[in-house]
Amino acid sequence: MLYVVGLGPGEKGKMSLEAIEVIKKVDVIVGYTTYIRLIKELIDEKELVSTGMKQEIDRCKKAIEIAREGKDVAVISSGDAGVYGMAGLILELTSQMDEEIVVKVVPGITASIAGAALLGAPLMNDFCHISLSDLMTPWEMIEKRLHAAASADFVICLYNPRSKGRPNHIAKALEIIQQYKLKDTIIGLAKDVGRKEEEAILTSIAELDETKVDMTTVVLVGNKETYISDNRMITPRGYQL
Repeated sequence: MLYVVGLGPGEKGKMSLEAIEVIKKVDVIVGYTTYIRLIKELIDEKELVSTGMKQEIDRCKKAIEIAREGKDVAVISSGDAGVYGMAGLILELTSQMDEEIVVKVVPGITASIAGAALLGAPLMNDFCHISLSDLMTPWEMIEKRLHAAASADFVICLYNPRSKGRPNHIAKALEIIQQYKLKDTIIGLAKDVGRKEEEAILTSIAELDETKVDMTTVVLVGNKETYISDNRMITPRGYQL
């Protein structure tokens, strides 16, 4: 059996019981080195296959190869395996094979959900996810999605917002968003959710300090009704109070 497991944001308390049970029972765990380190207390003496960044295809192929040998193997991802994780790649690869490999996707808490809980209740109305990484998606397409989401006044969850290789992407994204949203639109930064450095920052488009944004931050841009109360970011669902 080949499992694709979402670990959540990084702490055991935010992992599903199913994810913990799968990790404990499989023979082999395959994953990015950092993710394996997050679950070291659950691993025991299991066989580990770890690689660095940008080796996702190799990792998935190795996991499939191990599963073909008859072993139970778990490919691990942070957050949810089906949200910018390994589930899609595993299923793409196995769908191209002549023999059937049984795959089970085990969900996890993705960064936007964990971050929203830390910030308050910003996702109470329609929202969307957009990754600002142009490694897989051309920047022109990312821009189109930003225009569409902002013009429809979605709450927007920005993944991979800023890195050393992409220092200006969050600024470019907010330039587009400001064409449709006011500068005082509330923004929540959820940093290192579930880890020792966890931090929640409430600000606005106009007052955002971009240096606070990095690859372990999820940026939640509110809609026109989002507000702050008691240091909580709230997007009304529409109830008549």
